[in-house]
Amino acid sequence: MTDRLKEYEEKRRKLLGGGGEKAIESQHKKGKLTARERINLLFDPETFVEFGLYARHRCKALGDKEIPADGVVTGKGEIGGRPVFAFSQDFTVMGGTVGERNAQKVVELLLYALKCGMPVVGFNDSGGARIQEGVDSLSAYGKIFYHNVLLSGVCPQISIICGPCAGGAAYSPALTDFVIQVDRTAHMFIAGPEVIKAATGEVIDEESLGGAMAHATLSGNIHFVAKSEQIAILLAKEILSFLPQNNLEPPPERPFSGIVVDDEVMNRIIPEDPKVPYDMKQIIYRLVDNGYFLEVQEHYAPNIIVGFARLGGMSVGVVANQPMHLAGVLDINASDKGARFIRTCNVYNIPIVTLVDVPGFLPGIKQEHDGIIRHGAKMLFAYAAATVPKLTVILRKAYGGAYLAMCSKDMGADSVLAWPTAEIAVMGPEGAAKIIYRKELSQQKDASEFLTKKIEEYRAIHANPYKAAEALHIDDVILPSATRRLLIERLGILRAVRNLRPHKKHGNIPL
Repeated sequence: MTDRLKEYEEKRRKLLGGGGEKAIESQHKKGKLTARERINLLFDPETFVEFGLYARHRCKALGDKEIPADGVVTGKGEIGGRPVFAFSQDFTVMGGTVGERNAQKVVELLLYALKCGMPVVGFNDSGGARIQEGVDSLSAYGKIFYHNVLLSGVCPQISIICGPCAGGAAYSPALTDFVIQVDRTAHMFIAGPEVIKAATGEVIDEESLGGAMAHATLSGNIHFVAKSEQIAILLAKEILSFLPQNNLEPPPERPFSGIVVDDEVMNRIIPEDPKVPYDMKQIIYRLVDNGYFLEVQEHYAPNIIVGFARLGGMSVGVVANQPMHLAGVLDINASDKGARFIRTCNVYNIPIVTLVDVPGFLPGIKQEHDGIIRHGAKMLFAYAAATVPKLTVILRKAYGGAYLAMCSKDMGADSVLAWPTAEIAVMGPEGAAKIIYRKELSQQKDASEFLTKKIEEYRAIHANPYKAAEALHIDDVILPSATRRLLIERLGILRAVRNLRPHKKHGNIPL
């Protein structure tokens, strides 16, 4: 028995050592953690239980080559006492390449998560497909993708890009709910710089092509940039704190005293001049519990703001126009960003609070030819399809189709409030007056004075919320200072809302 125990301990020691001391040292020199160090930072101490440590390849081309844990660490642990599954690709072992057994471990983990209704966190740090395994490695990726989709909308999936993530490997993170990429040490692309140069003649470096800031600002492929792996792991934990374990559970709540004091500062944030911008984040910070807001895709399409917060201890998703960027208009990228976030909140039972100050959809030939109709329709579709509680507050401008796209009552909002500064109309006073009085303008000696007068008349009629309130398009006109209190009250009433929908597989969102 003693010999068997020694054999057991030696075998485990070798397997837990990954690629060995030199490979681990090389990993650390690149500023990267090892697969097991990442797992240990993610989970509460002494809670990780590993699956498939003894997994071994069956590739003839690799012969008897030892590949500890087949290049990926998988298992279950706890984060703040909540069970979570995780896998971590081990770059110290054959570059973390994905083969048949490696993928089988990940797929079994995803199936466990599906059966148990638990979130999954994946650390991506891999050289890609294991070439020696040929088509089996491609099949392996296909199985991972399939199960990513199977789990989608059932259990939260978070991907952390810690190193290379190239070719087909990039599609697995893209199929998950949230992607966090570590700045400088992680790169993600379908075709690398050398392939692009050979195919098109274009020259670019890895960082400019697939670095974290490139994806955060240009492609929109990621949701968070982390300055280090440690920060990336903290971000993953923070995201999970707003999400339920699965789609059948409510999101977690924090203790709340029930005391809400009206905030007089809110009455002074909106400028007197409707053309003067202001920072919507000032309002968000004052509305939410403890002024804490976890912004999602902060650097992408900044004319719309999305993210998580708490109101009265309850998790909420916030969607808001940002007047500081493009006056808060909805364009193609903002529509995609908003629609995706709305649908994420909906599948995980998170109420949506929408703060509106939108002058319309962005006009322009390029926007039209690039498909603003199709992309803008995603916002309409996402809100109309969402069955979670939806609360809308109109702060200032709410013009045209963008008024509807920001969750008006007609699009399914359960409660719509407006500030006295709200302007709800088909378009702005200037544009409306020019169209309505086009004929009269052409007949005036002083067209400028006549236009100014008509603009003011239109503004007096429509640049306030009372017409909409009379027609019950909004439920109440409120003081800005009372917004937080009223949102918490209404959220408490609406948290158990049930929306009946026709039976169908799913709607056909315009993609």
